Amino acid sequence: MKQSFLKTAFLSTVFLALLSCSSDNNTDTNPVVVPPVLVDTDPLTTTNVATYMVDKNATKETIALFYNLKKLAKTKFAIGQQDAFNGFYKDAGGDSDIKKNTGNDPAILGSDFMFITDKNNNEQSDNWFYQQEKKITDDVKSAYAKGIINTFCWHLREPNNEDSFYAADMTMEQKNTAFKSILPNGANHEWYKKKLDKVASVVANLKGVNGELIPIIFRPFHEFDGSWFWWGANFCTAEEYKTAYQFTVDYLKNTKGVHNILYAFSLDNSYTTEANYLSRYPGDAYVDILGIDNYGDFNNQGQAGADKANAKLKIIADLAKTKVKIAAMTETGYQITSSNTPITNWFSTFLYSALTSNNIEVSYVMFWTNNKDAYYVPNATATNASDFKSFTTKSKSALMNTLPKMYELPK
Repeated sequence: MKQSFLKTAFLSTVFLALLSCSSDNNTDTNPVVVPPVLVDTDPLTTTNVATYMVDKNATKETIALFYNLKKLAKTKFAIGQQDAFNGFYKDAGGDSDIKKNTGNDPAILGSDFMFITDKNNNEQSDNWFYQQEKKITDDVKSAYAKGIINTFCWHLREPNNEDSFYAADMTMEQKNTAFKSILPNGANHEWYKKKLDKVASVVANLKGVNGELIPIIFRPFHEFDGSWFWWGANFCTAEEYKTAYQFTVDYLKNTKGVHNILYAFSLDNSYTTEANYLSRYPGDAYVDILGIDNYGDFNNQGQAGADKANAKLKIIADLAKTKVKIAAMTETGYQITSSNTPITNWFSTFLYSALTSNNIEVSYVMFWTNNKDAYYVPNATATNASDFKSFTTKSKSALMNTLPKMYELPK
């Protein structure tokens, strides 16, 4: 940063000197118009990346992913989907619905630790939950081999009965005590550590063909500003939330020695100011990616909704510049069902506007999963297929075919 300041000061001095010479010798009264000198003030370089990351001992592929995501945002945003390789509209298997529509793979694959850490996963080959674990991890490996980015959320079931992650399915007593119980010295802290042990084991065994660890983005305790999940704002204080998030990172990174994770902090769309956004922020030492999950602003609100979403993205994009972090739309979408019809130009006009207006720098956007009866991303047969395809071919959009090599630092 100091070098950038000195460079700017030097160029300004040269400019003033030239302007002075021009004033002394030029009889033309029209002012000399000199274009401003643009100086890249981004302090991130290929040699100092790790200093801005949560894990200073991250693998070289993970370091490269952080660097390339940060730099990608200057020109493009990556496009992905949760369960892209397994969630299909009308159960039409094969390629992802994104590829069916566009001819190209998604740039991001979203996965979930939910089934992997389920109490019923006994790690036996005939166990359904273990079969899901194998399917998920195989998909992650396939995605990495193609150059796709992998991200995980975690719909962790509550610690009492482990039946649901929704607060609505819990008693009032359970809602008021569940989150507090997983904190250090809490009644279910050891239970939580065992869940993290499973996460650590899985992530430490995600390897490429050359034995290298596959980097993932991990987004724990997401959408915490709402209270539909048992870790929501109504069920823990800001300090309790920060403590749980910090413990999660420290345990995986320091206790379990997992060094192939980027950590994402992700609210829902309730905030309108920087202070709102940071009210439960665990600190720069614990966060690589500043995210927002935003469905509400795109729920049939047209350009006004897109503008609201853009304003919220700008808050985190500006924070990402200041903190040298990555900004992302970690979840979004407008679900189409038999009774919920497509909105004209939802992707190509409203969403694209939200992601690009006001010169914001957003690294990626991820849509939620498709299923047999409903979709967030249209396949080739859907009535709004052309709108999505148009969205993906715009100048700032990137599917896998236009991603740089995300796991290598540029030479």
